[in-house]
Amino acid sequence: MTTRAVSENWLTETCRGLTATLERPRVDRQIEEALTCGADPLHLAAVFGIDDTTAIRYATIARQLQETPAEQHTAPASANGSQPDTTPALPIT
Repeated sequence: MTTRAVSENWLTETCRGLTATLERPRVDRQIEEALTCGADPLHLAAVFGIDDTTAIRYATIARQLQETPAEQHTAPASANGSQPDTTPALPIT
C-alpha cells in the first residue's frame, strides 16, 4: 500500500451518495472555532481566510448558540428547596 495525495476524483467517488457534503465539516469546524474563540469575527477571518461578512455571520451564529437554553447550564432547585448551583459550566472544546 502506498501513501499519496488524494485526488478530487477519488474524493468525489468515495463520498458519492453520502448525506453529508464536504462543505458541512468545513462549516462545522468554523462554527466550532467561533464558539471556542468567543465569537470573534476578526479571529475567524484570520484563521480561515474567509470574507469579513462570512466571519461576522459565523460569529453571530456562535453567539446565538451560546445564548440558547441548552447552553445555559443552571440546574433547577432541588427537592429540598436549596438554591441551584450557579457555578459556570466549562466551555465545550
